Amino acid sequence: MTALQATQVRVTLGGRAVLDGVDVAVQHGEVVALVGPNGAGKSTLLGVLSGDLTPQSGQVSIDGVPLHSLPPARLARMRAVQMQESRIAFAFTTQEVVEMGRAPWRRTSSVAEDDAVVAAAIVDTEIAPLVEQRYPTLSGGEKARTGFARVLAQTTPVVLLDEPTAALDIRHQEATLRRARRAAREGAAVVVVLHDLSLAAAYADRMVLLADGRVRADGTPREVCQDELLTAVYS
Repeated sequence: MTALQATQVRVTLGGRAVLDGVDVAVQHGEVVALVGPNGAGKSTLLGVLSGDLTPQSGQVSIDGVPLHSLPPARLARMRAVQMQESRIAFAFTTQEVVEMGRAPWRRTSSVAEDDAVVAAAIVDTEIAPLVEQRYPTLSGGEKARTGFARVLAQTTPVVLLDEPTAALDIRHQEATLRRARRAAREGAAVVVVLHDLSLAAAYADRMVLLADGRVRADGTPREVCQDELLTAVYS
């Protein structure tokens, strides 16, 4: 069954069609990169796929169930989201922020796994030296890695990442995308917004190229990264 599917999604903001008739399908076990120039609609599409943004028309489903029909608690156990910026109002420690990823599993049998899952996420993102620091004091890259650790701790079958590498150095960019690929190998459907076409081509199974709110190409990196197509889209 398709993990995540958007059908004829249209989103209008400020009188402009940010997404216009977008179709995207993501399978369990694959990494799909959303790429395209600034203003193409990548982050808006990720917001629609996550259920945080309701389209004017079209539908999004997760494992065949319409997103709008899912109560928040169940949705949080089905998909995890890392946004470009995480605004946390209180001075939680890094450890506490990662532990927030386990909140959807309270009062379930999975709560017994909390400590082990959080510890593994901290190791995977290399933030062990930061666990006692207050989140607002972290650098941009440290916050990004902490946000990714929270997503990993949430252990959902769908993972949505909005530019998770933007604030990271090269080593941590590679490490983050390797971990995203591992999540896919373990059965997750991973959607990641990326600006770097080289990173997208190296780590994604498929690339969805957006321009002016429409899908211009959807295929393997070799199929999408064609000179003529990229020249037309990126001017």
